[in-house]
Amino acid sequence: SVAAPGTKKMERGSEALRAHVSTARTMSIRQTRKGWFQECLGCEAQDEYKFFKEGENEHFATALEQSSFCLRCCLGGTHPFKVAVVENGTNAELLAVDRPCRCAPGGCKCCCYQEATFSSGGQGVGSIKEQCFCCVPRFKAYDGEGGELYKLHPPTCMGGCCVNCCAEGNPCGKGCCKASFRIYPAAQDKTDGDAPYVGQILKKPKSAATEIFTSASAFDVSFPESANADEKALLMGSALFFNANFFEKEG
Repeated sequence: SVAAPGTKKMERGSEALRAHVSTARTMSIRQTRKGWFQECLGCEAQDEYKFFKEGENEHFATALEQSSFCLRCCLGGTHPFKVAVVENGTNAELLAVDRPCRCAPGGCKCCCYQEATFSSGGQGVGSIKEQCFCCVPRFKAYDGEGGELYKLHPPTCMGGCCVNCCAEGNPCGKGCCKASFRIYPAAQDKTDGDAPYVGQILKKPKSAATEIFTSASAFDVSFPESANADEKALLMGSALFFNANFFEKEG
């Protein structure tokens, strides 16, 4: 079934989540590294994130990946992990992300699709799952009851056959250019080319001054205007999911 984004229904997320994101239009997520030396040895480092509201310089929440060092080294970007996003000062949970081990995203797969589930305060707020695709990675996001909520994929060209690397400007090569996943309502049929979209998850260029030793990433999340707190939490978690699948340092 297809769920309508922003539908008036009881929100499942924690009070801390609602307090911080209910009125937010955008959010910035900055990745740091707790193990840059591990990266120098060719292993995936444990991820840490900081969350900023629009126009604020002080982060309101942090998140630390919980995963096995051995699995990070052996499985790289496909390793299973859990992430808890907690409020600064109180450690109240805003969001929990659970990404199991699955095959890396790839075209023409028939099984073992990448996926993640999201919860807040012990209540499921949604999930995201890779869809079968040929050339352009495509995903669907679902609400806490399993209803289809959003379609997400990079901007496209050539009738949807190719990722449009110039859509966000600055097509300067791997690692430093902008890359986005655009957000479309699940009921919208046309999502390729210049089709209208309701939000996006944008990976921003790196800052060499702060990330010279790591593959840390920075994301700006623009929420759909009608999104409620649970749906915003789903998209926040999706940013971490996309980072793990597409923007972590490749071996």
